[in-house]
Amino acid sequence: MPRPRKRRSIQGRPVVGAFFPDGTPPWGQGESILPLEGLEAIRLIDFQGLDQETAASMMNVSRQTFGRILAEARASVADALVMGKILRIEGGHFAMPPRGNGRHRRGWNGGN
Repeated sequence: MPRPRKRRSIQGRPVVGAFFPDGTPPWGQGESILPLEGLEAIRLIDFQGLDQETAASMMNVSRQTFGRILAEARASVADALVMGKILRIEGGHFAMPPRGNGRHRRGWNGGN
């Protein structure tokens, strides 16, 4: 029996939920799903320029797990860009830090 999955820490919800290509490719328009922890990994590494060890500790995962999350996220983004697919940002297995006075807001703690 595998270990239960540990929730990954993310700093917040994305500003937008999807990106749409300008046109429809001849083979039709598909979708590529980017989980929220994948977006967080891309944000920490590619946008903020952190190293993997620091980014992994911020997400409360091992460096190896972080590397896997990052590779899967980059593959989803590349698939959407190259194949002209819609990129949806949704789902995942995550937890958000408490807001305000330390209490969790209902509905903001976790994905699938």
